[in-house]
Amino acid sequence: MTDQSKTEKQKMLAGELYLSFDDELVADRRRATQFIRLYNSTTEDELDKRTELITGLFGRVGQNIYITPPFYCDYGSNIYAGDDVYMNFNCVILDCNEVHLGNHVLMAPNVQLYTAYHPIDPTIRASGKELAAPIHIGNHVWIGGGAIVCPGVTIGDNTVIGAGSVVTKDIPANVVAVGNPCRVLRTID
Repeated sequence: MTDQSKTEKQKMLAGELYLSFDDELVADRRRATQFIRLYNSTTEDELDKRTELITGLFGRVGQNIYITPPFYCDYGSNIYAGDDVYMNFNCVILDCNEVHLGNHVLMAPNVQLYTAYHPIDPTIRASGKELAAPIHIGNHVWIGGGAIVCPGVTIGDNTVIGAGSVVTKDIPANVVAVGNPCRVLRTID
């Protein structure tokens, strides 16, 4: 049962049904959009400005983060990035819940991390309520181009996710996983 004393933002981060058009959430997304617009308009010579913008946008930023524009997210404040994180062109993070990126995470072009999802029940879905579940990416993970990571997924340390994969379930540490749905292909020695 949802606690009626919670704000829509608190419900969102708790993985409960919430209304995304709540005034606070709309304002938070507008703020993120402003940061993203500025970030995406920077040039390759403005690395300090990029770092300053991402630090102001994300919930936490480790050392040596590099995101090649364009980049897109919903809120930014729910993204917690470790050290030495690299995102190539056109990465999208729908951070309606927390997204934790470990140290030494590499994301190829067009990688998409989705915490947001809609109810299966059409009556609840028609109400405009949504859901979100956190994503956790371990240390030393490489996610190949065009991969999609779905809500609630954890990817273990040292794992490689093949290009074009759709990750619908947790993937353990020290494996190469590929496909749609993404499955473990082999272990890494």
